[in-house]
Amino acid sequence: MGLFNLTMYQIKEKLKNKEVKATEVLEDSLKRISDVEDKIQAHITLTEDMAYEKAKEIDKKIENSQSIGLLGGIPMSIKDNIYTEGILTTCASKMLQDFVPPYSATAYEKLLTEDAVMMGKNNMDEFGMGSSTETSFYKKTRNPWDINKVPGGSSGGAAAAVSAGESFFALGSDTGGSIRQPCSFCGVVGLKPTYGLVSRYGLVPIANSLDQIGPITKDVRDCALILNVISGHDPKDATSNKKEEVDYLQMLGGGIKDLKIGVAKQYFDENLSKPVETALLEAVKVFKDLGAICDVVSLPHTKFAMAVYYIISQSEISINLSGPEGVEYEYGISNYENINELISNTRGEGLGEEVKRRIIMGTYWLSGDNYRNFYEKAKEIRGIIKQDFDNVFSEYDVILAPITSTTAFELGAGCNSPEEKHKVDRYAVAPNLAGIPAISIPCGFHDGLPIGMQLMGKMFDESTLLRTAGAFEKSTNFSAKPKL
Repeated sequence: MGLFNLTMYQIKEKLKNKEVKATEVLEDSLKRISDVEDKIQAHITLTEDMAYEKAKEIDKKIENSQSIGLLGGIPMSIKDNIYTEGILTTCASKMLQDFVPPYSATAYEKLLTEDAVMMGKNNMDEFGMGSSTETSFYKKTRNPWDINKVPGGSSGGAAAAVSAGESFFALGSDTGGSIRQPCSFCGVVGLKPTYGLVSRYGLVPIANSLDQIGPITKDVRDCALILNVISGHDPKDATSNKKEEVDYLQMLGGGIKDLKIGVAKQYFDENLSKPVETALLEAVKVFKDLGAICDVVSLPHTKFAMAVYYIISQSEISINLSGPEGVEYEYGISNYENINELISNTRGEGLGEEVKRRIIMGTYWLSGDNYRNFYEKAKEIRGIIKQDFDNVFSEYDVILAPITSTTAFELGAGCNSPEEKHKVDRYAVAPNLAGIPAISIPCGFHDGLPIGMQLMGKMFDESTLLRTAGAFEKSTNFSAKPKL
């Protein structure tokens, strides 16, 4: 039937007009998974029975002229570090290979309340640590545009699933680009909301002060719809903001004449490949043609962002992952002589190399005088980086920058070494340090692979960010789909 190629809104219209049934939409998506999942490897767990039960419920409501939720009948998938009650949640780690959470994340519950159809959990880098979805204990996800390329990470399974048409949208998490970078590689839209806009309750924490749940969709309109559903204050999350809720769809139709866009010059450095730079400069021309004012702006402390990010994130990782030890619900070894041997050997076997490396480094940053010399200094510079953004946003509405230096790279290229990760993540981490929203949208192609553009906005001004992204999307044609 080919329904998997449509956007959420197109499916919503077909369901509303009774052109298709929710069960037919689901069957089309499951057939798509059957056809391409062996190539893409985007899922760890599939929930077909649960999905059919929900789709039949939606069809019955429509048949009886009952109202359905905003996402009624839309198949979705969820990154495997977001709690889903009764469904395996592994964080792509051997340590949690049998873990089924007793409750659900708030963001996921909100989607279910609006009648979305849950199809499964997406593969990811183990505990969200990696930039290619190659550190997963279970499988290596591949890029739908070229299965010899990585999909990016750590939300690579979610981005690949949406790009390949296996799900209409997904939830990911973004600690330092983990939504935006894979969306750039896979040619889809990915939003990291303002810190505190979307509840983190039920998200397995990596770095509490950086993590944020966000939507991965086929276009900007779908992104705005999902943000409408998942945003809002949550009393279960102490970092959840109490700002008045906004209808992000309402602003999409507006133009961007006289909107002020700052082009971040520090992001256009020697590491940026020529094809990506060319695509971004062409995007600037598009914005100018739409009436926006585009000027070069400076974020002078961007050069410190990666060092600050690693010190702060690894320090928080070392605390958050001090818990799994094989005594309670996690993987545990069977032969041991004492509790110390149980914990040490379980963590040695149950956690991957990248996870262990970050735990060790985080422990180092927090030990003895290092706490003052490194961690406290990193927190101080983080404040300066945020001030850079505040200074630019006092005059400009949006900042334009690359999200990745290149298109998707080869599987096995070794990006998990610290040096390679620095190159991959260098453009992505600053918005997380500053707590501001950032979106990745397609802006070009090179050698058959998508190129993404990063737009950053003022805190809690997702409306302007989405309006800007939407105006660009409507004026261009980068919505091609991978040929699978």
